Amino acid sequence: MTMTNKRERELARAKRERQLERRKQQQTRDRFLKVFVSTGLVVIVAVAFSVAKNSGNSAAPATSPSVSAAPTSSGSTTVPICLEVGPHRTNDLHFAKVPDSAKPAYGLNLLTNCGRIAIALDKRAPKTITAMSFLAKQSFFNQTECHRLTTQGLYVLQCGDPTATGSGGPGFSFKDENLPKATAGTAVYKRGTVAMANSGPNTNGSQFFLVYKDSPLPPNYSVWGTMTSGLNILDKVADAGVAGGGTDGNPNQRVVISKAIVTP
Repeated sequence: MTMTNKRERELARAKRERQLERRKQQQTRDRFLKVFVSTGLVVIVAVAFSVAKNSGNSAAPATSPSVSAAPTSSGSTTVPICLEVGPHRTNDLHFAKVPDSAKPAYGLNLLTNCGRIAIALDKRAPKTITAMSFLAKQSFFNQTECHRLTTQGLYVLQCGDPTATGSGGPGFSFKDENLPKATAGTAVYKRGTVAMANSGPNTNGSQFFLVYKDSPLPPNYSVWGTMTSGLNILDKVADAGVAGGGTDGNPNQRVVISKAIVTP
């Protein structure tokens, strides 16, 4: 009788462990389904770019209204060129608006734990350049983590959220500009492009994405620069993959911006 009870307890415990594991896997699948949805456009799996709103709500392009901004847990893969860093800072900087005028800026350097990413600013996006330069000068991007990597259909590293959740921002928003031309509702954001993330028309704030491989997207994201160095960093981070083995979430290799420097 004693042996029978012991065996029953072992079987019950094994059953509970299987149920917990299945529940964990289902939660992971549900989380990724919310974050990463297909657009049904021209490619076999053309992924709608659900990017984070910078006013504090979840973000999405116009064709994808439902998004979960919570990141997955970090993995253990590391890139040889990257340094280990401490935790990112919290979102403790907010501003009522962007100054009406600012000195011209021609470049922005992102100093990260994986190396320098240099961005040549696009003069066709003056509002965006003014806003991003202002935030950089206010140390808004310092010690912030690039919270999102996508590796299928869409190939970007997303940064600019001090909370590293996908829902943080500077407290203001501004209008779209310099949107790319589209064919049949789709534009190709070329490798090296730097564009603003948003949650709909004219909701730009502080979050932006760096394109490391040509990506088809709706033409809804303001292009404000081109990477002139640092693409090799993105390539290595992308090769390290996404935490949890998915295609959209926290990068396995953490990328933290230690400082953003404006080039006058």
